[in-house]
Amino acid sequence: MSTPVDDPLSRERSHLSASRSALRAMREDVEALDISDVTANWVNAEVLARQIEERIKALADLSDTPLFFGRLDYLRAPGAEQAEGADGERFYIGRRHVHDHDGDPMVIDWRAPVSQPFYRASKKDPMHVALRRRFGYTRGDITAYEDEHLSDPSEAARTSKLLQQEIERPRVGPMRDIVATIQPEQDEIVRSGLSGTVCVQGGPGTGKTAVGLHRVAYLLYAHRERLARTGTLVIGPNRSFLHYIEQVLPALGELTVQQATVDDLVAHVEIKGTDEARAAVVKGDARLARVLRRALYAHVTMPAEPVMVVRGSRRWRIPAYELEELVRELLDRDIRYGAAREALPQRIAHAVLVQMERSGEAPDDRVQDAVARNSAVKAAVKAVWPAVDPAKLVLRLLSDAEFLAVHAEGILDEDEQKAILWAKPARSVKSAKWSAADAVLIDEATDLIQRTHSLGHVVLDEAQDLSPMQYRAVGRRCTTGSATVLGDLAQGTTPWATRSWKEALTHLGKPEALVEELTAGFRVPTDVITYASRLLPHIAPGLTPVVSIRENPGHFEVRPVSGPKDVVEACRELLCHEGSTGLITADARVPELAGALEQAGIPYLGPGEETTMDTRLTLVPASLAKGLEYDYVVLDEPQAVVDGEPDERTGLRRLYVTLTRAVSGLTVTHTAPLPTQLAA
Repeated sequence: MSTPVDDPLSRERSHLSASRSALRAMREDVEALDISDVTANWVNAEVLARQIEERIKALADLSDTPLFFGRLDYLRAPGAEQAEGADGERFYIGRRHVHDHDGDPMVIDWRAPVSQPFYRASKKDPMHVALRRRFGYTRGDITAYEDEHLSDPSEAARTSKLLQQEIERPRVGPMRDIVATIQPEQDEIVRSGLSGTVCVQGGPGTGKTAVGLHRVAYLLYAHRERLARTGTLVIGPNRSFLHYIEQVLPALGELTVQQATVDDLVAHVEIKGTDEARAAVVKGDARLARVLRRALYAHVTMPAEPVMVVRGSRRWRIPAYELEELVRELLDRDIRYGAAREALPQRIAHAVLVQMERSGEAPDDRVQDAVARNSAVKAAVKAVWPAVDPAKLVLRLLSDAEFLAVHAEGILDEDEQKAILWAKPARSVKSAKWSAADAVLIDEATDLIQRTHSLGHVVLDEAQDLSPMQYRAVGRRCTTGSATVLGDLAQGTTPWATRSWKEALTHLGKPEALVEELTAGFRVPTDVITYASRLLPHIAPGLTPVVSIRENPGHFEVRPVSGPKDVVEACRELLCHEGSTGLITADARVPELAGALEQAGIPYLGPGEETTMDTRLTLVPASLAKGLEYDYVVLDEPQAVVDGEPDERTGLRRLYVTLTRAVSGLTVTHTAPLPTQLAA
């Protein structure tokens, strides 16, 4: 039996087919562009060719990704204030803009102003929308739709079934975008302006990472030219996390955003060593910036001798007191050490030119430059304001107890100085066993000497784990731009973890940032988040617990076991469900469980490796679980997770992270007693 021509589902499928054809035509138009006669030189040709290539990639049609996910029918309301051009119009909302041959829109980008009511309109404030339609998809094809008549007061408000299904849809592979499920409070953050820094405190499953990534996509849409010049950067806690999120922005058509870890940003030296927790805490303290500054500027000495500049038969003498005035003036200006060092020879040369003019000569800029390059001037600058290598400066501070004591006096006490001093001093920068915290100190010293390049916008995820010095390192990358800071104070799993966002944002250099809190949980099931929240009074007193909005309570079980075989059996049971499964365990127990999985013939992946339909189990060390999510999780031996950290508070926070990685179900297995903090 054929489908009636007036069947709404049939019409929507036709529009989808026509939209895909239009997108294909847009791509073909770009591919057919001939730029051979429109560029002045080969450099312009290369730039234009690269732009065209990026445009072609951005117009790719992903067959399993819906081209549009919603529709807005605006009211016909003459004189009413609403989105420009929306009076009585119908718009399909999707991941990117698609137009037909005449330029009329087939799909509107979700970031466009006319799309905003799709996320924010409600019965109380319909925003001039008569009907909001959501679409359900199966492998890229429309299979259902759901309507909300926002302007009809007789129709009661209800929870969208399709929205719930999309939130709870099993996930295999990397993180996906949430453009179809963005909630009003999330949308406000996503669309906030470029000029301001926003800090998002969000518990597990509140979508803070997705909000941060979609904010980048929105800012690139609204301020594309500016950010194309200044650049954008997403900073994550580790490579596994970055691999997990790397497909979100390309799926939204954004291909130019760089991703890095903090360690990548400060990679001035090769990391060969690690610090004990005490040393890492002291090295990460913001007071080290003052120590470094003192040690650096201690290299500047006041001149004791005059400078004698010989030009032809004439000699020009700049007395020591005048040189001292020039040096003090540069110090008072508080400019970078390297910039001041470069300015000093020009200042000395200018003083010489003043004497020349007084004697009746008429020197020009070329003469001043020549004087600045004079050997006597160079020698004076080298003696007064010597060049300093940042790595060598840090090397001396960590190796020379006397040098450290002089410059840390009144800043670090004796115990703190002993904690960061190397037991065995390194001979050179190359042979030193630098730690990650040392590299941050070198980055600080580098910036004191030469200003770090600033980007237009930086997204910092899992920010709660950064030390004050790491915040400063990130802040240097957005001194003239803005930032989106994402984190959860309850998930801080380093001994130096952030205790308050006010303190963290001050170290970042953005004390005026707006702090937003997300408390609605979209990912973690009710029973799971309720159980994990038992830890909050012990790890983050006063923090608002996440409230799950999931209608499906999810699978949750605490299961005593006798050994690894029982843990493997729990994994086997969860693998019977659709979607991904994560086996999370204390780092020290990974080899034992890996062996048990291999003996049972169950294939598994490591964190960050992409799951497939054939291999859906990932074995995850607890230290790498943050930011990752799986449909089902087996959490092995909670007490071992706690014991694997240097202190109980950090251990309980690590446990909180591992308890909240499940999207549909969690099985907790244990042979040892559970931590007392999990007691009801």
